[in-house]
Amino acid sequence: MQPAPAALAAAYSGITDVVADLDDLELLLPSGCRGWSIADLLLHVTLDAQRALVALATPAEDSPDVDFVSYWQGLPGDSGAALAHGQWVRRTASAYDRPSGIVTRWMETSGAAVRAAARADPAQCIATQGHVLTVPDFLTTLVTEAVIHHLDAIVSQPGAAGPGPSPVTLAMATLEGLAAPSGWPAHWSEREALLKASGRMDLNEADRHAVADRFPLLG
Repeated sequence: MQPAPAALAAAYSGITDVVADLDDLELLLPSGCRGWSIADLLLHVTLDAQRALVALATPAEDSPDVDFVSYWQGLPGDSGAALAHGQWVRRTASAYDRPSGIVTRWMETSGAAVRAAARADPAQCIATQGHVLTVPDFLTTLVTEAVIHHLDAIVSQPGAAGPGPSPVTLAMATLEGLAAPSGWPAHWSEREALLKASGRMDLNEADRHAVADRFPLLG
């Protein structure tokens, strides 16, 4: 898990590469998250980078209670809470004078989070969202979410580059841990696994037979 800080830097810079040159109208195109534009999605990921800054400055004395895999298993599955968050993000994003203002906020916040991650002690534990994780495990959760949302951000931009190899490696390790021991069909590509495991791509009949009711693994 030592590459986690570098993978976070690559994951966040990959998102920046997607959104940096989009104009205000392009930022209002649909994302892969139902009901969210690209700008809405970017604000959500900015909140994740902001949470990283808080967590990395919140050392925990307790031992970890989750790792980079079990963290996702402990998240609430309340669809009502997800809807409330989705609505809050949309309202907050609409308060910006221009969607490009969210890009500026993202670049400032994500850059600060990457620098904080690079300076963090990998032997330290941090507290976030009611859990305690090691720094490398925490950073891996951020990378996994960034990879999924990178794919969300390019739904309306078929020519845009996907997430880089080092972030994808950590995201795939997360999904493989969540899917263990049965895994998923061996013929799935990494991109297909990321999209299907996160509920972004529909399962066909053969897929449903192979994974039963275990998918999606995360939202």
